[in-house]
Amino acid sequence: MREREGVSSLQADAMPSLDLVFDLLSNRRRRYALYYLNQQSDGVATVTALAQNVVAFERIAAKDADRDSARSPPDRDADPADERETVRVELRHVHLPKLEDAGVLEHDRRSETVRYWGQPSLEEWLEHAHHKEMS
Repeated sequence: MREREGVSSLQADAMPSLDLVFDLLSNRRRRYALYYLNQQSDGVATVTALAQNVVAFERIAAKDADRDSARSPPDRDADPADERETVRVELRHVHLPKLEDAGVLEHDRRSETVRYWGQPSLEEWLEHAHHKEMS
């Protein structure tokens, strides 16, 4: 686990509420970003790399959409560059601030990099979600 100076909502030694953990994991793009960050050995990624990987996870999930009648069919005609830009903007303005407010990561807006801090309780549920969602 990564060490962090200062106080956060999800300190390594504090048990976050399940409400907070599930709220953070409730959005698929936030989950996909966390999947990618959790896989990085140093927990660091650019916002651009995050967006690219979120789109990649969405494409993997879209392949399963045909088998799930409750989901709408994927937009196979979407321009990949437009899709990545849409995801990048959503990450910067919605998901990264929410994760940063919870103390899960730091977003350096000048360098457009993200440092994931992790937390055992969150990672336990994140790994479970990843297994269920991507298997």
